[in-house]
Amino acid sequence: MQKDQTPQVPPRIRTPQTQENAQHSTQPDAQLRVSRPSCEFSQNSLDDSSDEYEDPDFINPIVHSMKTPERDMSLQIPGGIKGRYNSFCSDDEQLDDEDSSQWHDSGLSTVQGSVYLPATGRRASACQEDSSQHAAVIKMGWLDKNPPQGALYYQRRWVKLDVDYLRYFENDKDVYSKGIISTAYITNVTSVGELKFEVATNNRTFIFRAESEAERNDWVTVLQDCNRGRHRRNTMSPGLLLTPDYQGYLELKGLRSKLYTVIASDKVYLYKHIDDFRIGVGITSIEMNVGNVKDSERRNFDLTTPYRIFSFIAESDQLREQWVDAMRNAIGEALSNSEVADRIWVESSNSVCADCGTPKPEWAAINLCVVICKRCAGEHRGLGPSISKVRSLKMDRKVWTEELIQVFLLLGNERVNSFWAANIPPSEALMPSSCSEERRRFITNKYRQGKYRKYHPLYGNQRELNNALCINVQCTDVLETLSLIFCGADVNCSTGVASWPSPLSLANAHSQLLQAELLSHNLNTELPQSHVDGAMEAVHYSAPPCVSHNGFLFKTASMARAISERKGKEEFSRRWCVLNDGTFSYYESDKNSNPNGALKASEIVCLAVDAPEKHGYENTFELYSESERLYLFGTDDPDGHKEWVKSIARNFIPASAEPLLRLGFERIGRLKCKDGLNLQTSKVGWFALVGSTLHAHLENGQGEEIHLRKLNELSIQQDNEVLVLVEKGRTLYIEGERKLDFSGWCTAIQTAAGSGGDTLGQQQLTETDIPVIVHSCIGYITQCGLTSEGIYRKSGVNSRVAALLERFRRDARSVHLREGEHQVDDVSNTLKRFFRELEEGLFTSEDASTWLSTAAIQDESKKISQYQLLLDSLPRVNKATLQALINHLYCVQRFSELNQMNLHNLAIVFGPTLFQTDGKDYTAGRAIEELIEHYTLIFEVDEQQLKKQLEEITVIIQVREKLSTKFPSTEPGGHFICTVYLEEKKNTAEQHVKIPGSMTAAELTCEVLDRRNIPVKDKEYWSCWEVSNKEEMERPLHHLERVLPILHSFGTDSHLLIKKHLAMEAMILYLTSKVDASKHGMMKFREERSILGLGLTSGSFHDRYFILNSNSLRMYKEVRSNRPERDWPVKNLKVYLGIKKKVRPPTCWGLTVVCESVKQERPERQQWYLCCDTQTEMREWFATFLSIQYDGNVWPQDGLKLTRVSRVLPDTRHGNVSLIPLRGSENEMRNSVAAFSQDALALFRDVR
Repeated sequence: MQKDQTPQVPPRIRTPQTQENAQHSTQPDAQLRVSRPSCEFSQNSLDDSSDEYEDPDFINPIVHSMKTPERDMSLQIPGGIKGRYNSFCSDDEQLDDEDSSQWHDSGLSTVQGSVYLPATGRRASACQEDSSQHAAVIKMGWLDKNPPQGALYYQRRWVKLDVDYLRYFENDKDVYSKGIISTAYITNVTSVGELKFEVATNNRTFIFRAESEAERNDWVTVLQDCNRGRHRRNTMSPGLLLTPDYQGYLELKGLRSKLYTVIASDKVYLYKHIDDFRIGVGITSIEMNVGNVKDSERRNFDLTTPYRIFSFIAESDQLREQWVDAMRNAIGEALSNSEVADRIWVESSNSVCADCGTPKPEWAAINLCVVICKRCAGEHRGLGPSISKVRSLKMDRKVWTEELIQVFLLLGNERVNSFWAANIPPSEALMPSSCSEERRRFITNKYRQGKYRKYHPLYGNQRELNNALCINVQCTDVLETLSLIFCGADVNCSTGVASWPSPLSLANAHSQLLQAELLSHNLNTELPQSHVDGAMEAVHYSAPPCVSHNGFLFKTASMARAISERKGKEEFSRRWCVLNDGTFSYYESDKNSNPNGALKASEIVCLAVDAPEKHGYENTFELYSESERLYLFGTDDPDGHKEWVKSIARNFIPASAEPLLRLGFERIGRLKCKDGLNLQTSKVGWFALVGSTLHAHLENGQGEEIHLRKLNELSIQQDNEVLVLVEKGRTLYIEGERKLDFSGWCTAIQTAAGSGGDTLGQQQLTETDIPVIVHSCIGYITQCGLTSEGIYRKSGVNSRVAALLERFRRDARSVHLREGEHQVDDVSNTLKRFFRELEEGLFTSEDASTWLSTAAIQDESKKISQYQLLLDSLPRVNKATLQALINHLYCVQRFSELNQMNLHNLAIVFGPTLFQTDGKDYTAGRAIEELIEHYTLIFEVDEQQLKKQLEEITVIIQVREKLSTKFPSTEPGGHFICTVYLEEKKNTAEQHVKIPGSMTAAELTCEVLDRRNIPVKDKEYWSCWEVSNKEEMERPLHHLERVLPILHSFGTDSHLLIKKHLAMEAMILYLTSKVDASKHGMMKFREERSILGLGLTSGSFHDRYFILNSNSLRMYKEVRSNRPERDWPVKNLKVYLGIKKKVRPPTCWGLTVVCESVKQERPERQQWYLCCDTQTEMREWFATFLSIQYDGNVWPQDGLKLTRVSRVLPDTRHGNVSLIPLRGSENEMRNSVAAFSQDALALFRDVR
C-alpha cells in the first residue's frame, strides 16, 4: 500500500540500492519478472530518528502551510535552508531536478525551481466519479499533516481512507495522491495531544491534526476498525499483500533518481525505492482502465491518462519493451468485457447502430469499422467472414487490442458512414423497427454491393488507387485508407520497396499502428462489387447526388426582395414537392407529371430556417437562388420540416463542407470572401450560422469557427457590399455577390453577434470572456475616474444612465466611452445597474446563498478555500467577469486616499448590487469585502503582475495631473499619452504624443519628426527604439509593430526614443545577399538564472552552437550534437541589442533575448544573453531574427513616405480596434491597406 509521506517520519535505515541487492530483493518471488537497475540508486543520508515522512510533492507545487498555534504569527526561517522544489522527492530527501521542458503535458506547473510532472492532476467536475476512482471510500476529509524534520507548520491535506490504503492529496480534486499508507502495515492508531492522532507502521509514524475533537476521534475509530481483523504481514514478503506482475526501477523524466515501479493486476504503483514497497509506503497508484501506453524513442515510453502523462525511461530497449508489454497487459486486465463496450461508446456516434440506429449496439464488424446492433450483426454474418468480420464488444475480448479500440474511437460510426452511407435514399434507410428482410436487403446493398458508398475520386483507376494507398498508410488518415480499400485498392499490392513490400509492412515501418490494424483485418476481405461499364480514364470520379425526398409543402409566390412582413396561411398554396437527381421540383398536386417550377442544386445558394411561427405555418424555410429569387416553403409538421431542410442542404452543399450538415444551422449557403488583408482574389466559402457561431469551410481549407459575440468589429462597408468581421488575429471580408441572400446573411449575422439575452453568457464578449460592457466601463473608470471622489457611491443622471445601458445592450461594440462626452458617475452607475439587473446574477441564483453563507465561516483559511471552490464552480464567463471586477475594485481601494472609496465603502455599494439583495444587512457586503481583501489568495494572482498594474495606474494618474488635460479613454476607442524622446533622453528632446490603439512604430516616428520639422532623406533609417536603462539594452521596433502594447509592457525604467538606425542599411544588404533565411554558428550563452539540467552556472558564459530557422532557435552543446539542449519558438522571442555589464559579458557585442510564453494560463518570462565575437556577427544574427519574425519585411520598400500618407486617413474605430477604412472601389480598398500588406495580422494582434 502507498503511504503518506508527510513531513515527519523517522528517516529510514536504508542500504544503497545496487543492481546486486535489487536482484536479491526479488529472490523470494521467483514468479516475478523484475526490471533490475543497472546503476546505483543514489540516496541522501537520513537521520534514523525521524518519525514523520512526507510524500513526493509531484501533484501541485503550492503548499498550503498552517502555522502551529503555539508559534508567533511571523515564522522565522533559517537563512541556510535549501529552496524547495516541486518534484518527486520527500521533504527530507532533496533530489536533483532536470529541465522541466521535457514534459509533454499541455499544462506545466510553473513554481520556483523545477517541475517534474504536469500540475494537471485535477479532474473536471464531470469526471469526478468515473471509473478511475479507487476502492470505495470509507471516510474522507481535510486534515493537517505534520511535515518532516520538525518544521513548525502543518500542511493541509485531503485524506481518503478505503479498505486497502490511507491516501492523502494536495486537494480534493486531485486524482493522484501525494502518498499512500497500506492499512495492512498500520500497527497502531492513537490520539495524541490536542486534536492530533498518530498512524504508526512498523518503523514510521505519521501525525495528523483534525479540526475538532469529534472529527479526530472519528478518524481514530474508523482507522482502528479498518485495521482490526487484519494481522500484520511480513514486511519482507510484500507479495503476500500485493502480487506484482512486473516490478523494478524506472526513471521518471525530470528526476535524476529512479522510482521503484510495481505493476500488479490492473494498477501501477510508484514507490521511492524498494524499501518503501516492502513496508507499504508509496507515492501513488495509477488505475490502468484509463491508461494508454505509447512507445517513444530509444528507452523512453509514455503512460498516458486523462489527467497526466507519465514519461518513463527504462534501462535498456529490451527492458522498455518488457515494461510496455506489462503495462499493456495491465490495461487489458483493467478492461473487462463491459468496459470495452464502454470505451467504444465514448465516441457518441458509436452508441447507436451504424445501420439501423438502435441504441447501445454490442457488436462490431471489425474490418468494416462499424458498430452494429445484435439484429444487424446476424445479417452481417450472413454476408460471410470474407465481407464482414463480426465480433462482440462484450465477449470477444481477445480481439479488442488497444489499437483496434483506438481505430473505432478515431473513426466512429458517423465518420465511417460518411463513406458507407453517403448516398442512401430515405426510402431505403433502415429503422430500429425494420424487419429481417429489410435489414438483409439494406446490409447487402450497403456492404456487398457498396451501393451507398462515397466513391473515391480515383475509383476505377487501379494503379492510382494502389499508389494512393501506399502513400496514405504512412500518415494518420485512417478514414482515407478505408475509402481507398473499399473503392478497390489492393491491400496486398506491391509498394516497390524491397524492405517494405506491402502496405501493411509500410504502415508498421512508419509506426502507423492504427493503419496497420485496419489493413490486417482486410488482407482477405472481399471488396464490394464494382459495376463499371467500359474502360475508365484516369480522371477524378464524382458520384452524382442521390438524395431524394418527396411530400406536400405549402409555398408562397417567389419573390425578388427580402421578406419584411409576416406571411399568413392564406398566402401559401399546397404543392407536391420532389427532391430527386439534384433537382428540387414542385407540382400542383401529386397527380401532376409536369412541375410548376424547379430548382437545380447548383442554383441554390442559401437555405434559411425561420424561427417557429414567424409566418402563418409554424415551420418555414427559405431558398435563395442564383437568379436572385426567394422561395418560401412551410409546413406544420416539425419532423417533416426537419427532414426537408436536411435533404435540401445535403443536395447542394459539397462534400468538402459536409461537416456543416451535422450542425443545427439557422442559415447555410455559399458566399465569396477574402481572408486577411489580401484583397486580390476572392475565395468561395460555405458558411453555416448556428446560434452566435459562424462555421466556415473555405476553398481548399479546413473548417473554422467564428464566435460572433467575440468579434472586435462587425460592419457593412462599400455601399452594403462587404461584410467585415474582425476577430483577434484575423479579418474576414464577406462579399455580396448577390444582393438578396447577402442582405439576409448580414441581418442574421448582425443579430447573432448582438447580445442574445440578459445573462452574462449571452453578452458580447472580449477574447478573455468578459462582457464588453464590463470591460469598457472598467477601462474608462481606470483611465478617468480613479481619482473621482466617491466613485461608485455617487449617483449619475438617471436618464443618461438608462440610455447608455440601452446602447450597450443593443450593441456594446459600437459604444465609445470618451471623457467629456460621458460622465464618470454615469458610467459607474451603468456598470452597477448592469449587474443589478443581470438575469441569474453574477454569482448565479443557484449558488448565491452558498457564497453568502461562506462569509460567516470563522476560520480564515477554510473560508478562502471555500471561496476558491465556489469560484471554480462558476460558469466560465461568470468566473472571468468576477475576477476582472474584483481586480478593478482592488485597484480602486488602493487609491482610496484620492477617491475616498476604501474597502468597506466599496463593499457597501457592491454587496447588494452583485448579490441583488435589498441591502438590509451587511452579509452581501461582507462577502464582497472579503473577496477584495483576499483577492490575491482567492484568485491566485501573480503579485508581480499586480504590482505592475498598480504602477501603470499610478503613471496614468501622474500623466493626467502633469498635463492637466483631457485624457481620452483607452477602451474601447481611446488613446494613451506617453513621452517620447528624440535622439537622446533629455527634457528639451521630449515630446508628449497621443498614442491610438492602431499607431505603428513608423507612424509614431513620423509624428515626432513632423513636429520637429525634420525631413527624412534617402538612406536615412529613422526608427522608434524601446530603451531599457536598467537592463542596458535597446530594441528598434519593427515599422509595423503597434506601439500601445509596448507601452503597456513598459517598466518605469524604460522609454521610447526616436533615432536613426545606423546599421539598417548594412542589415538590408546582408539579408539580400543571403540565399537561405536561416543562420547557424557559435555564440557564448548565459541565462538570467541557472539552467536546470544543463549544469551551467549563472556566473559565466558558455560556448554553444545555435541554429536559427523559420520556426525555432535551437541550442546545441557542440556542433556534433544530435539533440538540442533547448528549443525556443521564434515567435515568442524579443531580441534586444546590448547586455548589462553586471553579467560580465566576454565581449561588448551581445544580444539580450527575452522569451515570453503562457503556461497554465499564466505568463512566463525567461531572459538570457548571447555574445558574439564581432559587431558584424551580432548585426547578422539580429538581422536574421528580424527577417524571420517579419517574413523578410525588415523595412518598408518606400521608406517612411507611405507611412506619412497612411496617417492622414480618418481614424475609423470599432471597439478598441483601429480599423482600415474600406470605401469606394476595390482598387481604393486595396490602396487603403497597402501600408499593412506585409503583415496581414499586425493590425489585429493584442486587440484587447
